[in-house]
Amino acid sequence: MFSKGSKIKSIFTGSCPRCNNESMYSDTNPLHLNKVLKMNDHCSHCGLKYLIEPSFFYGAMYVSYGLNVAVGIAAFIVSFVFFGTTIEQSFLSIIVVLVLLFPFVLRLSRNIYINMFVSYDPNADPKAKVE
Repeated sequence: MFSKGSKIKSIFTGSCPRCNNESMYSDTNPLHLNKVLKMNDHCSHCGLKYLIEPSFFYGAMYVSYGLNVAVGIAAFIVSFVFFGTTIEQSFLSIIVVLVLLFPFVLRLSRNIYINMFVSYDPNADPKAKVE
């Protein structure tokens, strides 16, 4: 599942979708909020330009919206059904969870979006064996 060449590995690690060798981000820690969106220009291994076209990652906003809705629904269900909180407390828990997970969802949405357009290519990896 997390083997080299899988989209799951590229999405969850933020690695280059073409070669899976290096991180797309200049700072791999998403908790450094001033650098959460700072990306490398291109992959040093395969040469993939991450910003495929101007404003490419604006499309990741739609992915981010879907992820935030899913996280919000999950937070509501966990707080309301499993912990038995009131409606007001459940909505407060949604807000708290979304604020805390914001940098992770932001990066995850970018990773998902670029992986929708770029596929793994074993020939792009100079260290991979071509069979």
